Formats: sequence, structure tokens, C-alpha cells
Amino acid sequence: MIKKIFAALVVCSAVLSSCSQEPIPDEPVVESPSEDPDEKPEEKPEDQPDAGQINDPGIAYVWDESVIPEITIHITQEEWNRLLKRYDEFSHNVDYFHADFTYRKGDEVHFIEDGGLRLRGNTSRRRPEGNGGQLHNPSDPDWHHCHFGINFRKFHKDSDHTINGIRKVNLKWFKDDPCYVRELYCYDLFRRYGIWTAAHDVYCRLWLDVEGDAKPAYFGVYEMIEPIDDEFVERRVEGMFKSDEGFLWKCVYGVGGPADLRSADDNCDRFNWDQDNGVNYSYEFKGDEEDFQAAKEQLRDFILKLNGKGEDSFYKWINEVCDVEFLLKTYAVNVAVGMWDDMWNNGNNYYLYFTTTDKYDYEVFLLPYDYDNTLGTSLNCGIQNDAGRQDPYRWGGSGILMERLMRFEDFRKIYRDALKELVDPSQDLFHIDASVPRIKAWQEKISPYISNDTGEDMSIYDRPAGWGNRHEYRLMDMGQNNFFQVKADAINRMN
Repeated sequence: MIKKIFAALVVCSAVLSSCSQEPIPDEPVVESPSEDPDEKPEEKPEDQPDAGQINDPGIAYVWDESVIPEITIHITQEEWNRLLKRYDEFSHNVDYFHADFTYRKGDEVHFIEDGGLRLRGNTSRRRPEGNGGQLHNPSDPDWHHCHFGINFRKFHKDSDHTINGIRKVNLKWFKDDPCYVRELYCYDLFRRYGIWTAAHDVYCRLWLDVEGDAKPAYFGVYEMIEPIDDEFVERRVEGMFKSDEGFLWKCVYGVGGPADLRSADDNCDRFNWDQDNGVNYSYEFKGDEEDFQAAKEQLRDFILKLNGKGEDSFYKWINEVCDVEFLLKTYAVNVAVGMWDDMWNNGNNYYLYFTTTDKYDYEVFLLPYDYDNTLGTSLNCGIQNDAGRQDPYRWGGSGILMERLMRFEDFRKIYRDALKELVDPSQDLFHIDASVPRIKAWQEKISPYISNDTGEDMSIYDRPAGWGNRHEYRLMDMGQNNFFQVKADAINRMN
């Protein structure tokens, strides 16, 4: 069965790789349906935290930007070989393997015995050592950068198997980002702009210690990212989501096509729960199987209304179920950083959280996700061929949610004002004079630690991904090819 599902995934991925659509025609912009203040939805209280700060001791400790933590994975040779064999059987497996972990933060050391280690990634997933069929070579290992997931509590559900209450972290190498900065910059900008739905992300240093080896292998500088799961939601209840009793969905271009919110049809199992089988469902429920049907009915009803309501009815409804201003500010950051592989342009890479289990009565939030292909890494995809110069009003032709919001002038104004605030030179946000010093400081911090035992990604240099279509973009060099300047020009032309 898994082979059949995986074959379907391969077909869908092939469709994604072609990534071409006809440009969409201009749509009329309309005034809001009612000018009578009594008929407008009630304004939401301004009780969101300042600058996206999460009041959680675990977040404050683990994602402390002032320190580069050091993580060592300790694993037996037998268990490491099991991981390699399982990759060869099914590379997209989500199996956890037994490992111990040392987490060092300055002078403080935490040791977690018998936690869970797994491989992560979609198109970026790799075998961490050697080639197919090869087992661990203690005398001459052939290491490769890859993404890891760590669940300290996978096999033991107690507080001793956490780091100050944090049970999971994702470790991500800087694939196709020789600047060592793109995703970290994006998540930082979200939080600077008060978008508290963004994950936390800091640098870390990583070692792999296979039992019996002469010394641990140094894998270099990684990102340590906060996973989006039930605990992610729980940390953001007070003054934010206000409830952790709702339904969480991961939405990607997967089985059945893009997660563009255009169709509620369930062809090719587009809606499914997280079955730990390595398959990317377009809409994957991140909850218990027994809640799946109720969650699915809620999401399908949302999609039907999103697509089926007339203009006046849509305007009233979307203000009832969504903090539209917060959503538009979230998307302003998304567009400013040049995230083309997203919901609007490609039906990909976001989460949805519905704050209740009621089919009709809830508030829905879009959570940003996966920002390594940004800041000048561009591609011919959807209606785009240049993520720097693309018209921010016409960012994509896929995601119906933003397409419908852009039909209303008051929503366009919120979005436009947010983008212009981001590039305002007086703000410590996206403007080049704020961004370049920030990036330089990060790069200076990690530059002594880049060289590593994989022999990969051994230096920092200013280029976008080699597979992209805009090789000229730079982050640090001033001039006509500087991404921050190009994007600011595109935003300042908006009216």
C-alpha cells in the first residue's frame, strides 16, 4: 500500500517540478460591502504580545539567540546502521531510532538518555552517510549533511526527557543557502514584526558520535527550529490563539496536488491524518485519528465557503472567522522576503490552526513555514519568474484566500501599508540599512564554526541557490542586484 501511495506522490511531485501556470487576469477591486460602522464586524481586542515574544521559559532557554548551543547525537553503530538500512528501504520514512543527546549551552550541560532521532526533509532528504547499501565505515566514513528531527520524549514520557520543558527540536542544514542566513532571517523578521505564529529559529553546532568511532563527527552549523505541533499551539494560547483545543493542519503540495484551498474534493486522499508513513498529504491533520473526521468536515466547510460565498457575504464571514489584519501582515512579510513556494503562488508550505472543534464557530490562523528558498532564491513557478520584482498584488494564481482578500480595497490597504512599513528606512525591519548589519553580525558569529567533517558547505558566500533562475541576486553587495533594494523598489511602486 505504501508503495502505491508513494508512487502517487512521485507523480504529484513531478507536476510540482514543472511549476508553470498561465498568468491570471486582473480582477476588479471593490469597496467593502458596508460603510455603516454598525454593520461591520467587531474589532478584535489588541491583546497580542509585542514583537512576537512568547512568554514560555522553554522557548526563552532553548531558543536563546545570545548563545550558540552545541548538540551531540550519541548512537550505537547497530542503531545507526538500522537508520541507514531503513533509508534505503524507504527514504521518506519517519521512523525514530534510539539515541542519547548532549545539549550544551555555555557552561550548562543537559544529557538526555534514550531519546528519538529521525531523518527529515522532502526533496532535501538525504542519506547521512555513504551510498545505498553501505553500512557505517568507522575508519573512513563518508558523511553528508541532512536534516534531523529530535524527540527527547519519544520513548520516555517524563520531564527528565526534555530541555527545560522542550521535548522536540528540528535540526536543519543550510541546503542551497551559502549565506547561511535565509530561513533564520525570515523567521526573525516575522517575530520582529509581531507575527507570533512564526517558529523560533537559532543557530546551533552539531556532532554525531557513533559508538566505537575514534571521535565524534562534526557536522557544522545547523538551524535549530521550533517544530509546529500541539505544544507549539499550547505556548501561544494566552493572548494569542486563546485556545489549544482546536485542529491543526499541515498544508503542502502533496498527494492530490496543491494545498490551494480551491477544492473540498477528497480525490487521491488529499485530506488525511498524520499516519507516520512518510506520505505528504495535501492537507495533513496533526491530531488524533479519532478527531480526523470532525476536523476534515470543518476544513472542507471552510474551503466551500471560501470559494462559494458572494462578495458581500465573504467579506462579513472572513472577518468573523479570521483576524484579517494579522493575516495580511503575516503575508506581507511572506511576500517581502520573496517566498514564492507558498500558498498563494504554489499551494504549498503553510499550516492552518482552527481554534475550536466546532464546524462553524472558530477563528483560523495561517502559520508560516519553510523559508529557506527566499531572499533572491527564485524560480519559474506559478505565475512568477522573479521573486524580487513580482507585483506584490499579483503574487500568485493558486491560493484562493489571498486572491479573494485582494479584491477589497480596505484589505489591499492593510497589506500595502504593512509592506511599506517593512521597507521603511526608519524601521528596524526589512530595509537594507537594517538587514545587512543584522546578517553580518550573524555571519561573523558563526564563521569560525563553518568548516566541518562532511566536507560540504565549507564557507559562507553571497549567492542564491544554484538551481534558481536569478543567479544575480545578492544580499550584502549594494547595487541594482541587491535583493533588499529590488524588493523595496517593487513595494514602493504599489498604490
